[in-house]
Amino acid sequence: MALIDDLENRSSNKCELCASNKDLTPFLVSPKTEKVSGNYVYTCSNCNYQLNDIENIEINHWRCLNDCMWNENSAVKVVSYRMLHRLKEEGWPQDLLDMIYLTDEELEWAKEGIVEVNPNALVHKDSNGVTLQHGDSVVVIKDLNVKGSSLVAKRGTAVRNITLVSDNAEHIEGRVEGQHIVILTQYVKKS
Repeated sequence: MALIDDLENRSSNKCELCASNKDLTPFLVSPKTEKVSGNYVYTCSNCNYQLNDIENIEINHWRCLNDCMWNENSAVKVVSYRMLHRLKEEGWPQDLLDMIYLTDEELEWAKEGIVEVNPNALVHKDSNGVTLQHGDSVVVIKDLNVKGSSLVAKRGTAVRNITLVSDNAEHIEGRVEGQHIVILTQYVKKS
């Protein structure tokens, strides 16, 4: 119980990443194993979930890193660095990575937990070259006839909560006018 008390006091009973005060829980920063508050970040359920499941990251949620990366606690800085590294393809995280200050020990700790992305993994990009993620929203940029249907996906149509086709980087799936369709990435832009 002393661990929770230490984290509550240190964080003023708020998530040390996004400052939420809902469903707070300790997050052990790997590869540390010792149960001392210096090895933990006090996180809300949303941050904790995303830290544990890299497939379900809400990119805009992590704009909070702009503030928490300056935290005095090493574990918070390490988690901030790792998440910025994970999101660096978005552009704005790279700027923050260039500004973050870590001691040599903190940097070593941060790099120990970075999982490198498979370079052979498919990357889905929209017509502007922006990386698409599962769950993103896109806008159709050209009228598209849907094969096998009389449906025309009109220019400007929003497609929400897209799914990436796992074996083809040029295809995404989504719903247009109630129909589940496959769309070529060259005809959409991320919204």
